[in-house]
Amino acid sequence: MRLSTKGQYAVRAVVNLACHSNGNPITLRDISEEEEISLSYLEQLFSKLRKGKVVKSIKGPGGGYVLARSSRDISVGEIIEMVEEGLDPVECLDSDHEGCNRADRCTTQRVWKGLGDKIREFLGSISVEELSREAAEIYGKDLRNQNQN
Repeated sequence: MRLSTKGQYAVRAVVNLACHSNGNPITLRDISEEEEISLSYLEQLFSKLRKGKVVKSIKGPGGGYVLARSSRDISVGEIIEMVEEGLDPVECLDSDHEGCNRADRCTTQRVWKGLGDKIREFLGSISVEELSREAAEIYGKDLRNQNQN
């Protein structure tokens, strides 16, 4: 199982935003250049993140994006669920799937459901704030005060 670049890039972009915004809007162009992610791809991802109330846009001169709430209240799992098609490891568990005609006698469904639950639990346990702190340590920047949104 492998996440698409949607989830990977969305998490990187949100962490970048948390690290650099200090409450001030950051443009997608700045994130695009620093993270080496296509601007048009970021626009698609941020549209979903805005609808999911992870980020909010600030219009006008000096505008851009800020976190919609504190970085400690935004989990990696939440970001990925917003931009990916789903985290279930098999299609038959997807909420929009019509169901499996073998569900009543499937001996492996419990395994796939348990795996999906563990994935969600793990990704839900990691906050953007934690990743921002790690980024600060890696890049030697004091970004702790910038995550107060």
